Amino acid sequence: MNAFLAYVLLGLSLSAPIGPINAAQLDKGARFGFTHAWLVGIGAMAADALYMLLIYFGVANFLATGFMRTLLFSFGFFVLMYTGLETLKAASPSLPGPLHEETTRAASFRSGFLMALLNPLNILFWLGIYGSLIAGSSHEGLSLLLLHSTGIFAGILLWDVVMAALASSLRRFASSRVLQGISSLAGLSLIGFGLYFGWQAFLQLTA
Repeated sequence: MNAFLAYVLLGLSLSAPIGPINAAQLDKGARFGFTHAWLVGIGAMAADALYMLLIYFGVANFLATGFMRTLLFSFGFFVLMYTGLETLKAASPSLPGPLHEETTRAASFRSGFLMALLNPLNILFWLGIYGSLIAGSSHEGLSLLLLHSTGIFAGILLWDVVMAALASSLRRFASSRVLQGISSLAGLSLIGFGLYFGWQAFLQLTA
């Protein structure tokens, strides 16, 4: 049980650093509420699970090649720039009505999934973290690896709920001007990450 809790804490620490997913969660939660912020995190978790499976089966080494990193950085640049610009465009004091609820839920999940999937730093990150976990657990059997993996995901899910609750509380208690400011900052943050991805793609091409 102590080992499981240690991996829950690992999942929490992996999720806590500010990045595009957290920025998107703050924006979605401030504008649409808890469910949409939570779905952004669930989408990112789905991408993380996919990468963990690819690493387990040895496929992710191909994704870490120079060509694939350049391709993913380029796609990540376009996705984050588009999402950031759309966030800035949507930043307004008025909150969306229930007519947009279903579409927005699908978009929230999709945006989280694509942001995590098209981030080559995410691939390299999981190669280092999960690759070492597989190496350390290989002599102890698949059941222990599954237990540790579950602990990591439990930690990520816990952080996802915390971020969604924080973002949705802003929606309930903050003024419309503050909400507009939060969305604008989130949009600028996403654009900043997008520019970073674009710069990394340029460096890959000119290396």
